[in-house]
Amino acid sequence: MAYAINTGTFGRSLSARIARAIEGYKAARALRQDYNDTLAELKRLDDRELMDLGISRYDIREIAYRHVYGD
Repeated sequence: MAYAINTGTFGRSLSARIARAIEGYKAARALRQDYNDTLAELKRLDDRELMDLGISRYDIREIAYRHVYGD
């Protein structure tokens, strides 16, 4: 009988895993802040300015999301 053993997470120290989790949290938080900033900036534009850019108010959230997180 064959056994598969996964030692991927057991090889790292607990402090290294915690540090990696904290870095991931910080990166996600920074992206979310960029999204919120982009969203606020687009919402500040009036309807005429949005029309000049070819953007509908309905599309603002999607545009901000794609700008920060990609397609």
